[in-house]
Amino acid sequence: MGLELTFKDWTSKSQTIMTSPAPPSSASSIRILPEVIGRGRLEARALIAGFHGIGATGYWTVKYLIQELKARRICYIDSEFAPAVSSTVKNEISTPYELFGVEDLVFLKAEVPPLRENETRFFRELSQWIMGSGIQEVTLIGGLDETLRSDDSKYRLVLTDSMKAGEHGRGLEAEPILEEGRMIVGPVAVMLNQFQMRGYPAAAILSYSNTERIDPRAAAAAVEFIAKRYALKVNTEPLIKGAEDLEKELVGLAQKEKDKGGPSGAVYS
Repeated sequence: MGLELTFKDWTSKSQTIMTSPAPPSSASSIRILPEVIGRGRLEARALIAGFHGIGATGYWTVKYLIQELKARRICYIDSEFAPAVSSTVKNEISTPYELFGVEDLVFLKAEVPPLRENETRFFRELSQWIMGSGIQEVTLIGGLDETLRSDDSKYRLVLTDSMKAGEHGRGLEAEPILEEGRMIVGPVAVMLNQFQMRGYPAAAILSYSNTERIDPRAAAAAVEFIAKRYALKVNTEPLIKGAEDLEKELVGLAQKEKDKGGPSGAVYS
């Protein structure tokens, strides 16, 4: 069958190929494990990625989608720039960066950010690997300061030139686009720049989010967009309920502070 297996082949065989070791690459800090996947092509329709940022919107959106769609882990992303962090999920070790798959979609779960001084190089190299992996397009997810909202939109989009052209941009013509002069920072900015300069189709959905706390409502807006874009059935009710419960809790804390005569902003410290 060779290395030109399709993404579905990878997911169906993940239980048998997850044992192959991989030597470090001299050209990049990025290593895809098992080695057979790193040297092959995923041939996936899209990769969806989100990171820690405003409202932790990207991180929680991806984590929620993986959970709701029951996506399977297909490989690990190793790098000398990966932080020294490990955790467990469902009695299995969870490493900092992993790819999960369901049908023809791939999800990048970034559990923790790289150290600040390594962030730009890490995400530049990750972008370069993605562009050569066989993945057809990328959707990035981030948060956008809700105080910048000028209408009733739940989010704004940013599109590379290649995303706007041809089939990749189909269905995005009427979507709200980020206004000129707004600054994007962090991993989403690094990856968007790489994709734009190299003519690769990519989009970023930036959900309006609270800048002081985790915002499940912003994650719900991103999930709804992803579900519509890629014809997925995902229930966002748990996210909305989580947002409502959190908002009630914050109101209660604010009232307690008011009753004690403390500063109303203390609930966000």
